[in-house]
Amino acid sequence: MKVALFVPCFIDAFYPEVGIATLELLERFGLDVHYPATQTCCGQPMANNGSEADAAGCEQLYADSFAGYDYIVGPSSSCVHHVRSHMTAIVQTEAVTQVRARTYELVEFLHDVLGVRDFPWAEFPHKVGLHNSCSALRHLKQASISEVDAPAFSKPLALLSNVKGIEFAAPTRPDECCGFGGTFSVGEEAVSVRMGQDKVRDHRTAGAEYIVSADMSCLMHQKGCSDRIGLGMRFIHIAQVLNGARE
Repeated sequence: MKVALFVPCFIDAFYPEVGIATLELLERFGLDVHYPATQTCCGQPMANNGSEADAAGCEQLYADSFAGYDYIVGPSSSCVHHVRSHMTAIVQTEAVTQVRARTYELVEFLHDVLGVRDFPWAEFPHKVGLHNSCSALRHLKQASISEVDAPAFSKPLALLSNVKGIEFAAPTRPDECCGFGGTFSVGEEAVSVRMGQDKVRDHRTAGAEYIVSADMSCLMHQKGCSDRIGLGMRFIHIAQVLNGARE
């Protein structure tokens, strides 16, 4: 299995340790992992702002960089959702559609494609709150949502439950948006901040020491909210926990 590692631009710029943890975790399962050095942004920021045509250059570079791989795996639900569902500013050739269809978010790749559940090297002796982003929940269907009357499930929880020493806090509103949303957090700053504060307070009240998520963009926003109100919470990407980080 030939796998390409897709590292979103904001992770590359601000949280390279998440990209490294994703690479190391995939390699633990014996995969032939490559990092195409020509990759940059997938085009999501432009497309989300209504400037779809301006995303074409990034989208074409993404399609060219990741052609020929069995799977493309990235640690970001929103970026993967853009590629699979909205990367339409370029001509939809067979090569482009194949790259789009073969792009997976890390959790769904581990859970659905590899089918792994055991992480014998991982131990995280902390009580954590699990944050599932809106993209992970409502676009990639990684966990059940409260507005739908259906059996409960959670792919991230299924993976994390096999990490030694980990405990889970249960916030009262587990699938509520944290208020990040990219340009929403700029255009509606006050609303975004209040949503983020409500989210981190909910996790803290439930007893969480850490908030764990598969989306570093949400964690970046929540960390800012937590730090500014002095909660002292800590934040970590699921790739780091599954790869064996202890703190």
